[in-house]
Amino acid sequence: MSRVLENLEPKAVFSFFEDMTQIPRCSGNEKAISDYLVEFAKKRSLEVIQDEALNVIIKKPGTKGYENAPTVILQGHMDMVCEKNKDTDHDFSTDPLKLRVVDDMLMATGTTLGADNGIAVAYALAILDSNEISHPPLEVLITTEEETGMGGANSLDPSNLKGKILINIDSEEEGTLLVSCAGGIRNIISIPIEWNDSPKDYLVYDLRVRGLKGGHSGMEINKERGNSNIILGRVLKEISTNNDIYLAAISGGAKMNAIPRESDAVLLVNSNGRAKVEEEIAEWNKIIGNELKTADPDLRIELELSNSTYEKVFSKETMKKVLTALVLIPNGVQTMSMEIEGLVQSSTNLGVLTTTEKEVSLECAIRSSVRTLKLDIVRKMEALADLIGARTSSEGDYPAWEYRKDSYIREVFVDTYKRMYGKEPIITAIHAGLECGLFDEKLDNVDMISLGPNMYDVHTPNEHVSISSTKRVWEYLLEVLKSIK
Repeated sequence: MSRVLENLEPKAVFSFFEDMTQIPRCSGNEKAISDYLVEFAKKRSLEVIQDEALNVIIKKPGTKGYENAPTVILQGHMDMVCEKNKDTDHDFSTDPLKLRVVDDMLMATGTTLGADNGIAVAYALAILDSNEISHPPLEVLITTEEETGMGGANSLDPSNLKGKILINIDSEEEGTLLVSCAGGIRNIISIPIEWNDSPKDYLVYDLRVRGLKGGHSGMEINKERGNSNIILGRVLKEISTNNDIYLAAISGGAKMNAIPRESDAVLLVNSNGRAKVEEEIAEWNKIIGNELKTADPDLRIELELSNSTYEKVFSKETMKKVLTALVLIPNGVQTMSMEIEGLVQSSTNLGVLTTTEKEVSLECAIRSSVRTLKLDIVRKMEALADLIGARTSSEGDYPAWEYRKDSYIREVFVDTYKRMYGKEPIITAIHAGLECGLFDEKLDNVDMISLGPNMYDVHTPNEHVSISSTKRVWEYLLEVLKSIK
């Protein structure tokens, strides 16, 4: 069977990555990929630990001349965000990803690629598999459920690791080294639904928001891209103010930590007012299209008459509560850092909007590099919930990774970069959650840094990674390991 990536360099890295794209590994469904990693280690007679959270630790002694070098932890996560386009027929629990190469870019077809963070795992496996690469003693740590609250890192038993240097390979910009990251928390507002019988002689419409770019809710929150859930709420609020409508369902987004690209609502419209509603939707296409003409030029707000029937609709009071929440909920950049130019300090992302028989849920990712500001946003969510008679809950709280003034591994990375490229790398922080925040708490006095190749549109079906950048970062990483003695 021919392989799509067999001619790409570095061969070992892309070979292992292609293997992983054939194995289900959505967050929360990592058993198969975890077992694959354990079997990989056993075949090579390497020490391996698989814990109850399915985290995998593989240990390999230092090569000749590096036996007494400090132990290095190479770290990434095995899970991926599983998103697909509405028109893509793909079952992430069984179907392999359909890979394609376009010029210098590797991507999947209609789905996320999982380079976040499969590239890290592929790097680590290629190093472990080789007998030619010089390196210090290694502890390769591959965690689970990073994308849904860092469950694997939370469950990690630190006694299984001895290294005091950790290289996280979960960044997305070549030449930029991360030395600090934001903390975060997941917040959910749940609005109880009061159902009424559907009114007679009303027309059923499907209202859709489409064409947005979406993106990573940390890395790309500062790009002012449209949030389909927020847009849908804004439009519905205005339409409901001026027209006799009812709401039967509302939903949008797939992952808390991805800026939602698509949202849907089912409206029942008084037949006498259909022309006015259709005109207003056309006008809102122009209004929001103008606002997002640079950030999201392909935005579409679609209104289509439906043949479906609905026996129940939200009561007017429930609809008012839901739309009030959607227009008042904090979303997007909240504060900017005054210490690091251009760094988002705090943000929120209304990532998932769902309707069940009992309630409408608004699920948000809250991020901040300042713990008290993170908690302040949670309090605002709680105040909003109190205002509309809803309940709120928070979970998956993870800490920030604070900047370390003196860092041996940072010096090694900088010196190696200058030697290879004749210039210094960019040293910065990131407004996204890395597992480094948890490792900073769990692993006493660990010295950390994060890097990775150029990736684009992660957490979306347009996710792609640069092939040439993957090769350069691989060569850079090997030189760094060779320099640690």
